[in-house]
Amino acid sequence: MSMKWIPVLLLLQLSFQFSPGHCGKVLVWPTEYSHWINMKIILEELVQRGHEVIVLTSTASILVDPNKPSAFKFEIYPTSSTKDDFENLFMNLIFKMSHLPKDTFWTYFSLMQEIFLEYTEFILKLCKDAVLNRKLMTKLQESRFDVLLADALGPCGELLAELLQVPLVYSLRVSPGYVVEKRSGGLPFPPSYVPVMFSELSDQMTFMERLKNMVHGLYFDFWFQMFSENWDQFYSEVLGRPTTVFELMGKAEIWLIRNYWDFEFPRPFLPHFVFIGGHHCKPAKPLPKEMEQFAQSSGEDGIVAFTLGSMVTNLTEETANTIASALAQIPQKVIWRYEGKKPDTLGPNTRLYKWIPQNDLLGHPKTKAFITHGGANGVYEAICHGIPMVGIPLFADQPDNIVRMKTKGAAVRLDIDTMSSADLLNALRTVINDPSYKENAMKLSRIHHEQPVKPLDRAVFWIEFVMRHKGAKHLRPASYDLNWFQYHSLDVIGFLLACVATAVLVVIKCCLFCCRKFAKTGKKGKRD
Repeated sequence: MSMKWIPVLLLLQLSFQFSPGHCGKVLVWPTEYSHWINMKIILEELVQRGHEVIVLTSTASILVDPNKPSAFKFEIYPTSSTKDDFENLFMNLIFKMSHLPKDTFWTYFSLMQEIFLEYTEFILKLCKDAVLNRKLMTKLQESRFDVLLADALGPCGELLAELLQVPLVYSLRVSPGYVVEKRSGGLPFPPSYVPVMFSELSDQMTFMERLKNMVHGLYFDFWFQMFSENWDQFYSEVLGRPTTVFELMGKAEIWLIRNYWDFEFPRPFLPHFVFIGGHHCKPAKPLPKEMEQFAQSSGEDGIVAFTLGSMVTNLTEETANTIASALAQIPQKVIWRYEGKKPDTLGPNTRLYKWIPQNDLLGHPKTKAFITHGGANGVYEAICHGIPMVGIPLFADQPDNIVRMKTKGAAVRLDIDTMSSADLLNALRTVINDPSYKENAMKLSRIHHEQPVKPLDRAVFWIEFVMRHKGAKHLRPASYDLNWFQYHSLDVIGFLLACVATAVLVVIKCCLFCCRKFAKTGKKGKRD
């Protein structure tokens, strides 16, 4: 071989060795419903880039179906629960969350606490079935994974990462009260302008709203301390040393946050928190033929897309008729995802479908508005395509999501339990006819699209970065090594106060001494 080719070959070898596309093995601890849908998009991109993805799932999984053709490999472990058990649990929890009484703070949050504990107890059971399965754990250890990807709302991924000695990367939209991000991620959350999740506040707060925000934050901190006790005990038993779930979660190298400044209020972030909001958004594809014909028949009036999400298929007959009556009075054609009984008040301008291509509808040139429950995925697709919204939030983070869109001038909010047909009709007329809503939605869309790196590419880059460098310790803030006393500089403040107090005491003592000395000198002078 000619000597002149040797430098070229060496350069090619080095480029391959350190290229972002260096292939590795990814272990995944998934969650369900929209969380799995979001994570699946990242996994598909990883496979496209040559990585091997193994999804660890139980026999009770709802959406992760290993029997369907997939680009991933599945490692299935047995559990005593069934798929029906898991699905019934979710449906029951969703029903409870959508009927929470909001009239009193303590009733609302005590019931929410019960719901969350019921969910985490089921997840803990699945975690035990996986971790205590010696055959499974031996197989995973022998596989030598390069990284573990998990959703921070589905605990156990951090324990698996610790046992397998694998770098951990989290995917997360938001945790209740931002407790996980605060306790494990080290993120600062000034309550004066950062609204706590579930508070339904904006970043512009009055004194009473700041008081409410503070109380919400303190409540969630106390609540999660109770929630973590069972997990702490199990983690300590497995590892053979005292530990906590928050301590292990704090070892995550990168946090992929499904958010961005088009959606979120400005607030402090740390370098190992990476925004990937809207990573699932794609250009709209053509609609099914029959749906396209219906959309085109709307003329210049356009269409309205309506869905309350995949987890809500039915409404009460009264609510369905209230909604249908309002929709019948607008000039636009309406495409409504609904599986319940056909409402008696349904107008000829409204078509019901068991499934709709949501992203393709929102990207259709004739779409004028989006009626949504406020799920993060749907809101982000509306942002991507610049569509104003009528928000009818039901549970979880949905009310807060709609508050953000309302504050940014891209949505009108309604309450499904109290709204009338007139309310919905007025809301639709407002977002369709008032040009400011469309302008604000388009502004958010421009902000979203004008990024130096696409969200999905950013997510994959950081996962690959962790694989190549065996972590990302250089991004880890020193706050992880401080206790709460040191973090808030209470020891320093205490020392400075002690110094000031000592100085004041010395000055006072000196003054008193001088006064007594002067008094004695004065008396002596009088006697003389």
